Amino acid sequence: MSMDLETVDISALTDAARTAARFLATASSGRKNQALEAIATAITERADEILAANAEDMARGRAEGMTDALLDRLELTQTRIRSIAGAVREVAALPDPVGQVTRGTTNELGLRITQTRVPMGVVGMIYEARPNVTIDAATLAIKSGNAVILRGGSAAEATNRVSIAVMRDALASVDFPGDLIQTVDPWGRAGANAMMMARGGIDVLIPRGSARLINAIVDNAKVPVIETGTGNCHVYVDEGADLVQAENIIMNAKTQRIGVCNAAETLLVHASVAEDFLVSAITRLTTAGVTIHADEGTRAIVGDAESIDQKFVVDATEEDWATEYLSMDLAVKVVDTIDDAIDHILTYSSGHTEAICTRSIKSANRFRSELDSAVIAINASTRFTDGGQVGLGAEIGISTQKLHARGPMGLEELTTTSWTIEGDGTIRP
Repeated sequence: MSMDLETVDISALTDAARTAARFLATASSGRKNQALEAIATAITERADEILAANAEDMARGRAEGMTDALLDRLELTQTRIRSIAGAVREVAALPDPVGQVTRGTTNELGLRITQTRVPMGVVGMIYEARPNVTIDAATLAIKSGNAVILRGGSAAEATNRVSIAVMRDALASVDFPGDLIQTVDPWGRAGANAMMMARGGIDVLIPRGSARLINAIVDNAKVPVIETGTGNCHVYVDEGADLVQAENIIMNAKTQRIGVCNAAETLLVHASVAEDFLVSAITRLTTAGVTIHADEGTRAIVGDAESIDQKFVVDATEEDWATEYLSMDLAVKVVDTIDDAIDHILTYSSGHTEAICTRSIKSANRFRSELDSAVIAINASTRFTDGGQVGLGAEIGISTQKLHARGPMGLEELTTTSWTIEGDGTIRP
């Protein structure tokens, strides 16, 4: 992604956002929940407006040759709208992190010292073709006491415009400032560039999208960035694994929804179970339409299998091991030992989610301790790396960095901390 150096002045937006965030600083949890309920109700009641705008974006996306995976991310339906509204209510039901005491003590001088959670202030989000993120980000920001400035990309321009208008109206209906939710979409890429340069106006910037988008923001932003990662996720089938269970896990991890960062992209299988596992598993995968990018070991096992349509089996290349397909493609490799599996993952993983199918406590513990990814799944699908699935309600992204936040990010990850030192005329001796 080449960076256009053109920028615009968004100081009026950031100033308004900071003023709105100060309003939230004195709002009770009950009042914030009232605002979220208003948003959830408005999304449901005005779903037809949002869906009409989404249909416009979908039609343009198809005309421009958008991939099936991106179209799947872009599309909203009545069912998805209800799910999004439900996620807003789930966030409202969660404990408010603001004001939570994380540490406290009374020292020898009688000073009462506490560390408490406080809002970040103004959160920026830059993302692509994901209109649900518009609502998720606004919801999480408000509950955690922050204002949010959004750049949702041209692919979802109409959907985002209407969704933001609906939410701002909902906020106004309960006497909350609409400027808690703002967008730079009218400025296009120049607006995104301005967000990256808005040090002092935006407190933290969270990118969510392709590796190219994320890398461009990390490389160019002057605003602090929480790096969310692409998902080159692995499933490893260990020696002695429950193969029926493992087969169901890889089917779910690969095919349940392909255009998401927690979908599996590489399957590693221990040589001792490869013959028993691969023919059955790859038959199911190819029947579902998955193209298998097979290494030599996999080819040797499945190449003559009559149950497999061989047009869905191609030779794996070095590039395949590092690819986040976001499509009905899966790289498959036979490994001799768990050490080989771990080495492969350490070499090619994006640090998102790795899953192991095993009956061995030793293997599970090695997998968990030796790998360096945000999430480790043991006998479970990679698809559970999701804010809603791990109890965070909606998520603002999945962080693959190691500072402040890692893995699915919810309310607590949108706060920082502040210390209070309370004395009675106390001076330092």
